[in-house]
Amino acid sequence: MNKQLSITFVAAATMLSASCVSHYEMQNVDRSRILIDSRYDKADAKSEAFIAPFRAQVDSVMGPVVGKTAKALESYQPESPLSNLLSDILLWSGKDFGEKPDFAVYNVGGIRAAFPKGNITYGDVLDVAPFENKLCFCSLTGEKVTELFQQMAGWGGQGVSQGVAAVMDKDLHLLSLKINGEEVDPKRVYRIATLDYVAEGNDRMVAFKSKTDVKNPDGKKNNVRDLIIRYFKEASAKGIVIDANVEGRFVRNK
Repeated sequence: MNKQLSITFVAAATMLSASCVSHYEMQNVDRSRILIDSRYDKADAKSEAFIAPFRAQVDSVMGPVVGKTAKALESYQPESPLSNLLSDILLWSGKDFGEKPDFAVYNVGGIRAAFPKGNITYGDVLDVAPFENKLCFCSLTGEKVTELFQQMAGWGGQGVSQGVAAVMDKDLHLLSLKINGEEVDPKRVYRIATLDYVAEGNDRMVAFKSKTDVKNPDGKKNNVRDLIIRYFKEASAKGIVIDANVEGRFVRNK
């Protein structure tokens, strides 16, 4: 490389380097929240005409009423009216499959909405239970049941059926556990109703990996949504309005 070419190259490199340096400096950062409310619920006539036939079809499927609630039922931890209700429905469903579970477990992570007060539709049930979960029956020894509840406590609590009395401390450690009024016998085998997803040990309920005598009934009627709908329909046929409360099934000491 001759001297003139070398000088030209250095000059070009210097100019390129200088051109990559910004001469702007950030002075401040400002932000604001945009409220998304009914003011945006506007559609032109053409869009409405396109959607109308689909809306009618969806409403015909999701709109029918399956039952009624006495109040809004929500899900929260460590125990809630809705998680109690759904766990009781799993326990109640045992009769249709020749099962008499000692207790049931419904994971709160699988509850994706709340039931409003009043009429409950197919669509409401779909909102609450949107996944293709199936009912599963399995057995665990008392030792593993205690381990299971320790895991549920560590998660902050899960949905459990009537007859369960679990107490944990403020640090989410299990302090005591009774099933149907009795201390858990480490040697006894307990029958449990739960979701197939949970029975695989998901949502930190690893104790379920030790399950035995597994029963996964086939058919649509074993879909959890169908179980919930059947429960509501049977209650409605008897004139029963569905209600549920916090009863001390899963308690966290302060």
